[in-house]
Amino acid sequence: MMFDWTEDPLAEGLRCYRAHRFFEAHEHWEEVWLKCQDPEKKFLQALIQVTVAFHHLQRNNRAGAMRQLTAALRKLELYPDGFGGVKVAKLCESIRAWIAALEQGDAPEMPVPEIR
Repeated sequence: MMFDWTEDPLAEGLRCYRAHRFFEAHEHWEEVWLKCQDPEKKFLQALIQVTVAFHHLQRNNRAGAMRQLTAALRKLELYPDGFGGVKVAKLCESIRAWIAALEQGDAPEMPVPEIR
C-alpha cells in the first residue's frame, strides 16, 4: 500500500499538521495506521510520532518532544527518500535540527518539519 496524500484521512491529517493542529493530525493518521502493514505501518508511525512531538511542545513538554522526535528519526532513517511520497531525507534533516536546538535548550524559531 502506498500512501495517497490527496485522499482523506491522510490529506485531512496533513492539513491539520500544516495548520499546527497536531493532535488532530495524529488522530487522522492513526486511522490509516491501524489498517497498514509494514513497511508502511512503521513509516506512518514515525510521522505520527513527529505530530505527537509537536503536540508535546505546544504543551511545553520539551522532554516528551525530544523522545518522540528521536524515536521518529530512528525509524525514518531506515527509509529511502521518496518513500510514501515523502521527501524523507529533508524531513530527517529538519528533525535533526530540531533535536539539536532542543538539546541546547533553545526555543526554536524554525518552522516545524515539512512533510511533503
